[in-house]
Amino acid sequence: MGKKKVKKPSNTIAQNKKARHDYILENEFEAGLVLEGWEIKSIRAGKAQIRDSYVYIKNGEAFVFGIVITPLLSASTHVNPEQQRNRKLLLHKYEINRLMGAVDRKGYSILALSLYWKGSRVKCKIALGKGKHLYDKRASEKERDWGREKSRLAKIR
Repeated sequence: MGKKKVKKPSNTIAQNKKARHDYILENEFEAGLVLEGWEIKSIRAGKAQIRDSYVYIKNGEAFVFGIVITPLLSASTHVNPEQQRNRKLLLHKYEINRLMGAVDRKGYSILALSLYWKGSRVKCKIALGKGKHLYDKRASEKERDWGREKSRLAKIR
């Protein structure tokens, strides 16, 4: 008889869809996040948002700002949870140097694209991006619409 496909749960926690719309993305990196215990519990409960987050480099270390992790009501009483704080990213030195060079010389921005689970750890996908102009956004929208139209035409035939 037929086998049922078991759908795996997605390992994605949160995505920054606005970044793909507003920026031309080039190099992507995977970085670990330094989190506290209450933050992991909140992330497991689905209380993370990454919409307007960005990465900056200070003293040879990378930090992400703008990730909002809403604390649970059952968080510890001895911890004062801060929703939006600078969280350290765990990257290799050569990756940080590469990011610094692109930001300083070429005028790129470093954006946080998504948070996801890798095993029991939370990872953050970051990318170098250059801001799109209005005409770039229009061109990418036309391209996306044409792709949809092509797939419709292929289904009809």
